[in-house]
Amino acid sequence: MTDLAGKTALVTGSSRGIGAATAQRLARDGALVAVHCGDDTTGLDETVAAIREAGGTAFPVVAELGVPGDADRLHEGLAKALAEHTDRQELDILVNNAGILSTMPPEMVTPAEFDRMIAVNAKAPFFLVQRMLPLIPRGGRIVNVSTGLTRFANPQEIAHAMAKAALEMITLHFARHLGLRRITVNTVAPGVVDNGDPFLQAPELRRMLSGLSVFEELGEPDGIADVVAFLASDQARWITGAWIDATGGTLLGQSL
Repeated sequence: MTDLAGKTALVTGSSRGIGAATAQRLARDGALVAVHCGDDTTGLDETVAAIREAGGTAFPVVAELGVPGDADRLHEGLAKALAEHTDRQELDILVNNAGILSTMPPEMVTPAEFDRMIAVNAKAPFFLVQRMLPLIPRGGRIVNVSTGLTRFANPQEIAHAMAKAALEMITLHFARHLGLRRITVNTVAPGVVDNGDPFLQAPELRRMLSGLSVFEELGEPDGIADVVAFLASDQARWITGAWIDATGGTLLGQSL
């Protein structure tokens, strides 16, 4: 466990899957966590309730991403909630986890679909970092959740991978930009994670996807959350601009 007592954190897209696991892990480590969603308010309430039942502190923030004014609305909701829950108007940890996935042949990707991928997976995180920077103190942490698909090819997910590759540029360039403020910026890249999606429960598909990892298993949200929690901690203070492979060894000589 890392010590995040007295810290505040925002985890976007934390009503389910990796985001929910990350919010719960940061709360267990002592952080006051803003649990965010765009429209999954049921999952949002469940994540907040799970944190509180485990003795942690959390509050919900609702704001759709990928639409005009999204960063401003999320900032406004966060600032208001922070005023209600703490006397610190600071955000120590920002986890850009929210994202959408598109799986289709490259020939079928429409301009509207492509624009949506960029809007949610790249544009929203960029302007969220920009908008939140005045709240992030010296020594803050920014963690961007990307995908192993930026390092190996799966043409069915080209638009998603392109958008996540843009997200990784936030890590690279902001890490340099914020270095003198001792704000670290890093990327965590999961592989195939069992986030509860029904399509992942088909036995044949699970066997095929599990075989991509050297462990021959699907990833678990908690495993990714542990990596994020480390990067959010003081132990990772000398790591910035890094791309952390959290694919379970999917990139070790394997191919799709």
